[in-house]
Amino acid sequence: MNFSNPNFPKNLDIHPSKPQSSSIDLGDAFGSLAQEEAIRQYGIAGRVWEAAYLITSYLQNIHHQFDPPLISSTSSGDLLMIELGSGSGLVASTFTKVLSLDSRKFCFIATDLPEVCPLLESNLQRNQRKTDLRVRPLSWGNKEHVDAIFSEILKSTPDRRLTHIICSDLVYFPELLAPLLRSLLYLTSHPFVTSRKSAEAQTSPVVYISYKVRSLAKETAFWSAFGLWFEFYPVLFRGNTKDAVWERFGSHLDDTSFLFYARRRVESYDWPIPEIDKDLLDGVGANGTHTRKSDDTFENLLLMSL
Repeated sequence: MNFSNPNFPKNLDIHPSKPQSSSIDLGDAFGSLAQEEAIRQYGIAGRVWEAAYLITSYLQNIHHQFDPPLISSTSSGDLLMIELGSGSGLVASTFTKVLSLDSRKFCFIATDLPEVCPLLESNLQRNQRKTDLRVRPLSWGNKEHVDAIFSEILKSTPDRRLTHIICSDLVYFPELLAPLLRSLLYLTSHPFVTSRKSAEAQTSPVVYISYKVRSLAKETAFWSAFGLWFEFYPVLFRGNTKDAVWERFGSHLDDTSFLFYARRRVESYDWPIPEIDKDLLDGVGANGTHTRKSDDTFENLLLMSL
């Protein structure tokens, strides 16, 4: 695979996707014709991947209750959200449409590789709503990109903190799993989280990960390491009737898909983050030790979903 541009792996053969639900409107920017053109120019980033439809359904669904909801009715304060691997921008576009109906101020930062940002900018310019929607480069594992976002956004508005991190269909290539986890650790560490005390007050960002299982043999390593640093749970949903029962959101789909929400483990702020990718995936540094270890949260959730 050519990781100078991971969006064009060898023998790439992909085609436009369609949502299983007819309630999701892709519009001109994300429909089949637009995806075909974007795939030719941007490869993997030009396709709308299936887990994007799951999280957009979560955002737009008015026929079900969710636990947790994206934004609690009891919460207050401005919202600052960053999406990793935004691709063509469907999720970012949907978020801004939904958030524009909320009374709180918000800023949504869509990110991807520098060479993908022109696609994002082109598609998101079609969003005519007056919203604070920005496109910025953020290569996974790149500390300079993360620092640049902090300098631009947070230092200019000291009272604003990062509230949400959004990930949709990002767990796939084994070579990218450690850089993805490293970026999540960067964004949930100082200066985005100012202190252990603030983390204990649950002001650390909440992470949403929309995920479709494709190859457990290749993908489980991410979850085994992720669970050491983050507590994570599946989003639940139920109908609006009195006798409705809670189910895992995604269990209604033909494929095995999850929408997880997560927060950094408070104790993890005292742990050293290893510099070597293999060590990070093998659990080195977690629990404050240099031994190799793993977390079984994902395996247990997968067994429960069978």
